[in-house]
Amino acid sequence: MAKKKPLILVSNDDGITSRGIRKLVELMKTLGEVIVVAPDSPQSGMGHAITIGDTLRLDTDDIFGDVKAYKCSGTPADCVKIGKHYILKDIRPDLVVSGINHGSNTSISVLYSGTMSAAIEAAMEGLPAIGFSLCDYPHDADLSHVDEHILKITRQALEKGIPKGVALNVNIPPKRNEAIKGIKMCRQANAKWQEEFDLRHDPYGRQYFWMAGNFVNFDKGEDNDEWAIANNYISIVPCQYDLTAHHALPILNDEWDF
Repeated sequence: MAKKKPLILVSNDDGITSRGIRKLVELMKTLGEVIVVAPDSPQSGMGHAITIGDTLRLDTDDIFGDVKAYKCSGTPADCVKIGKHYILKDIRPDLVVSGINHGSNTSISVLYSGTMSAAIEAAMEGLPAIGFSLCDYPHDADLSHVDEHILKITRQALEKGIPKGVALNVNIPPKRNEAIKGIKMCRQANAKWQEEFDLRHDPYGRQYFWMAGNFVNFDKGEDNDEWAIANNYISIVPCQYDLTAHHALPILNDEWDF
């Protein structure tokens, strides 16, 4: 009797028409049965937003040929929710993958990332999940070097599992002259975006702003995701949705009076 293929749910935040999700769908098809639920428009920087003050639209799409696909008007987290609870219902996917994002989701960017929020939403549902990002921003970024690494990581997840409640944040260096050196399990780097606001005026004299800024890395360690990418390694950071600062609990209990 043939072994049943794993069911893989694919989503992203760049939208169902992006090159990144097309590549991810092609790769996942070699590993199992694939179903896609992705935003119908770009949702970058949405974080873990969900749609509660508006309706959600859901339509089938034949963009991936023989792969069953749905486009959703909501956020990446909405896509995973509606995929699990409405489309799949009682069918449990073996893995949820999100991406491939066009741009880095290392360090603090994980909190703003729609790509990782789709993966973390899956982890909240008790599903093993991975978010894949390429640290190269153009829509036509070179994806030719990612295949073997994404397949290797995904096979490990399917065969050996991911700890419950954990989503893996995988970042891949941009295509360089030298081959990727390897894959490193990392912690999240201590870094942040230092924002700047470009003030402008519309033809009516009203103010508006463009938010810009620079990424500042405070981390001098060599065990973090920023170091890995800078040194041409793929980084994997295990992420959890429990944001409790456990180290602060005894301090606050000892020093605060109630």
